[in-house]
Amino acid sequence: MGKTKILVADDVSDSGLQPLRDAEFDVEKKTGLSPADLAAALVGCQGLVVRSETKVTAQVMDAAIELRVIGRAGVGVDNIDVGAATARGIVVMNAPDGNTITTAEHTIALLIALARNVPQANSSLKAGKWARKGFIGVELQGKTLGVVGLGRIGRTVSARARAFGMQIVAFDPFVAAEQARDLEIEVASLDDVFARADFLTVHTPLTAETRGIVGPAAFAKMKKGVRIINCARGGLVDERALYEAIKSGIVAGAALDVFEKEPPDGDNLLLGLDEVIVTPHLGASTAEAQEGVAFTVAQQMRDYLLTGALHGAVNVPALGTQELHALLPYIELAESLGRFQAQVVDGAVTQVRIEYAGETVDLNAAPVTRAFLAGLLRDVSARVNAVNAFLIAEERGIAVTTSYVRTVADSAPAIRTSVIGSLGEQSLSGTIFGFGEQKREGRITEIDGFHIEALPQGHMLVMRNRDVPGVIGRVGTLLGDRGVNISRFHLGRRERGGDAMAVIEVDAAVDKSTLVDLRSMEQVVSAREIEL
Repeated sequence: MGKTKILVADDVSDSGLQPLRDAEFDVEKKTGLSPADLAAALVGCQGLVVRSETKVTAQVMDAAIELRVIGRAGVGVDNIDVGAATARGIVVMNAPDGNTITTAEHTIALLIALARNVPQANSSLKAGKWARKGFIGVELQGKTLGVVGLGRIGRTVSARARAFGMQIVAFDPFVAAEQARDLEIEVASLDDVFARADFLTVHTPLTAETRGIVGPAAFAKMKKGVRIINCARGGLVDERALYEAIKSGIVAGAALDVFEKEPPDGDNLLLGLDEVIVTPHLGASTAEAQEGVAFTVAQQMRDYLLTGALHGAVNVPALGTQELHALLPYIELAESLGRFQAQVVDGAVTQVRIEYAGETVDLNAAPVTRAFLAGLLRDVSARVNAVNAFLIAEERGIAVTTSYVRTVADSAPAIRTSVIGSLGEQSLSGTIFGFGEQKREGRITEIDGFHIEALPQGHMLVMRNRDVPGVIGRVGTLLGDRGVNISRFHLGRRERGGDAMAVIEVDAAVDKSTLVDLRSMEQVVSAREIEL
């Protein structure tokens, strides 16, 4: 049997790769490969190491039939088709904590440069000018820093900004006010953060919910003269809206390390503004960080390839094959329930309770709990996965309890979840249908005590309404008039004439104006759009 082969497809720190060489693996670095060349280079390889430049697609993996593990020397895995890797039995690993300090420090660097016009003054002086009056800055002391997202990077930025005498006001729906006070951070609503910030920095993952979170509506709430920093993900800040806000005088300046398109087009309007400072995605670019993330992922890959040990895996729970096969339907259902709960719970989550019944009582359901937490927390941390979900919950002060109920009743749900937020409690139940050779499929069976049977997938509207004649017809007419196609309509109620619950599965996302009109209907108590 030949040596284990590892391909390094991006410019990863050579010293960080030493654990792979010490294990006597055959490590070869080839960077800048086209997709076809990458696929060819992966033939016979068991491991692949990338950063953010190389795109690892399903087509690439199809050619790499011996590939067992992909290591991302960094935090996110946006450039790796994780679903395709899982389907092919390929473990995807990352180094989730390696860029915390370096990204936080770059944020602070841009914060100071933005306040004091450092790059502009530098360019002016080098051009032979002595224009001191043109670069009058502002002090950080006494100013309010608005922070959107209080993960590790957001907290580190906040701690360093406090050292400059700044007041920190932050938005993070998964951080309780008590926990934030311990960090000397004031937690507020997103609108309040926008309204109060003198400087605003964003530190959230890029998801459907957070894309464009700093956009036209946000700028309309901000005070004149605010300054914007983005070292997290391109797309969090709407670049066109930012341009308009600068031109109109609402935004005094912006510092961007990331862009909607990277590298940005030469005709990007922001690049032509003197008020905008830009860097080419340097947040993780320090010698220490590059060596650290490479060393971490190299160790993890070495351990997996030598012994099967799993550390930092994004897509595989630490389970034996037989147990994984038994739990897989519950794992998939739990993640969907978590994603559902994340979109309906109000306020900062403080507690999660999960109750198991049926065959899960005789199994180790911890991977199911991890899957639920990963789904629940996915939009608040780029590094959350089934492996580190408990750690993320602990960091955010979320108490997680599980219980097992033995019952002879076939109707008992396999999984019952309760998520307690600062504004109330949300409960959800689901179970698995199908036996033997049938496809085992998870379904939602109860929402806040309303019995409903719905598939947790795609786009859906969750509506609570008064149980009176004609409501469903008027809702269907409204959606039909707006071009919304209903695929399934599920109803549940506790008693005649009281409140009722409807889950409406639709073919595509519903626009905001349709949701507003739906909520304004007299008999509709609430309506939310869910995407799974």
